[in-house]
Amino acid sequence: MKFALTILGVNSATPAHERFPTAQVLQVQHQYFLIDCGEGAQSRMSQFGIPRQKIQHIFISHLHGDHIFGLPGLLFSFGLNDRKSAVHIYSPDGLEEMITALLRPMEAILPYPLYFHVLPAGKSSLAFENELLTVTTIPLQHRIPTVGFLFREKERPKNIRPEKIAEYSLSIPQILAAKNGEDILPGDGRIVPNSELTIPAPPPRSFAYISDTIYDESIVPLIKEVDLLYHEATFCQDLAEYATATKHSTARQAATIAKMAGAGQLVIGHYSSRYQSVEPLLNEALTIFSKTVPGVEGREYEVPYVS
Repeated sequence: MKFALTILGVNSATPAHERFPTAQVLQVQHQYFLIDCGEGAQSRMSQFGIPRQKIQHIFISHLHGDHIFGLPGLLFSFGLNDRKSAVHIYSPDGLEEMITALLRPMEAILPYPLYFHVLPAGKSSLAFENELLTVTTIPLQHRIPTVGFLFREKERPKNIRPEKIAEYSLSIPQILAAKNGEDILPGDGRIVPNSELTIPAPPPRSFAYISDTIYDESIVPLIKEVDLLYHEATFCQDLAEYATATKHSTARQAATIAKMAGAGQLVIGHYSSRYQSVEPLLNEALTIFSKTVPGVEGREYEVPYVS
């Protein structure tokens, strides 16, 4: 029942100080979701043991190079490995045009289906849904159309109390009905309330990815009480005016958003190359939100399963 984030790249515009541009992978049970794909992303996947052939869905926050320059190489590698299963890419408008323009002069034909899904950048919308989770967009304010993403597990069925199965001689259909919240009629005229038969399922886990953005409190209701929050923290507060001018956030601002949202944990990243050490950024965030940790490439951030 794993729900864990692995950082592949955590720097901003360019590789520096042994840090790569932005890329992350979220593992939800047996499924892997790639979030942004900066330069060097597939190298980091190999280095950190991420099975890239299992990636079927790629979520791109915006079309700045430090978030997409690793994507063409990854798509070609999929083909070289004779991939047959489809790849779905979700992004603001324009990415399909860019990838198509790159493929055309090479006369390259990918051996697998590739689908592009355009996301509206000005409003929150459902980007993806399957049996495990939903992914909704979070509108962000940057220099070009940009979205963040909220990954949320679906509600799980209730857990049946084992001793009640024997006590009421429950059949398989009755057990399934109880797990879905129904009361049970054992056959002797009584109605056994569901609360006696079951234990509530653990709450769904969630992860919010806040990519490049100006400080914006309007996103808080969309990420309220998220378990794990990644928020860009490009600069320290002494460069707050510059952060605003370039449509980025400071570490203090990221921590303020996490505190307002009641996040379980904050991971900061997208560090400016001017910071060889990220300690000043971390220390600044910690003054506002004590549950802040630094984004470190290769590190896994897991939201535990509560059984």
